[in-house]
Amino acid sequence: MLKNLVVVATLFTLPGVLSAQEEIQEKIGPTEVVELIPYGDMESWTTRIIKEAAILGGARKEIYQIGPEQTIKGGTAWTRESSDSPWGCSSVWANPMGIDKLSVSVFPEEREPGNRCARLEVIKDAVKAVGMVNITVVATGSVFIGGVKEPVKNAKNPQGKLDQGMPFTGHPKALQLDYTLHLADHVIKATGGRSSEIEGKDTAEIRRYLIQRWEDEEGNIYAKRVGTAYCKLSESTPDWVNGFRVPIYYGDISGESYFTPDMELLLPDGPRYATNSKGKNVPIQMVGWADADTQPTHLMLRISSSDKGAYIGAVGTCLWIDNVSLVY
Repeated sequence: MLKNLVVVATLFTLPGVLSAQEEIQEKIGPTEVVELIPYGDMESWTTRIIKEAAILGGARKEIYQIGPEQTIKGGTAWTRESSDSPWGCSSVWANPMGIDKLSVSVFPEEREPGNRCARLEVIKDAVKAVGMVNITVVATGSVFIGGVKEPVKNAKNPQGKLDQGMPFTGHPKALQLDYTLHLADHVIKATGGRSSEIEGKDTAEIRRYLIQRWEDEEGNIYAKRVGTAYCKLSESTPDWVNGFRVPIYYGDISGESYFTPDMELLLPDGPRYATNSKGKNVPIQMVGWADADTQPTHLMLRISSSDKGAYIGAVGTCLWIDNVSLVY
């Protein structure tokens, strides 16, 4: 099984995995190590059960987080402090105008007997209560390193509701994962009001950044880009693609032949956010490229079933992922 073919180095120490080291090195060579990100095998999930507002029917629904195997009942926000898992996801507890609503776009799923994975799905979701609120949005299934500021109150500034990144000082050469993908047709844009079909084809994507981050006395966060990994997944797959790798490039890569606009320092959908030392979520202001040998302070990773940005995607697209790891 693939989950037994992962070496975990001292940075991400997980019990019961180091015993496979000799077997792996026979397969991939003595100088390469594949290191599982905590909970990256997608075997362990927390289930939260939250009751939606009575005006929406009052049903109790389940929302899933990559983390310890447990069940939490009631309207409890999923925070970094509540779990040892580094993962956040696009599934959220929303509360627009005081109306509790769950939006679920990430699910645990059985890949084979005794082996789970994550399913990231593009969905169309609605909050409708006569005379109060009528909101329809497209939600892209995604997982990322970080968390969501719950409960989400509105559809404005989606990046500002995320706290992205975790402390990290390594220099891996690639991100590795298993995946399979089904791309749906007809890209839809729905930002709260009417929905409309837009031109183009949907594409799943993987973004990973290593940054050197610091904070000034006022709580502003600045960063330089140390490492960049980006990949579009543009074709549906008939089966699982195992051990897929996305290389990580270091330093200023803006003049390299492989550089694309998706690797730019300033992203088209705006800056990413993080919580500063004062407890406030603020934009990470990217000010330049770091030297290739710079030690990073934080890792940022996002895997998404659509590359179109917030509230746009081909409804029905599904990306399944498993065994998310770093390669050294």
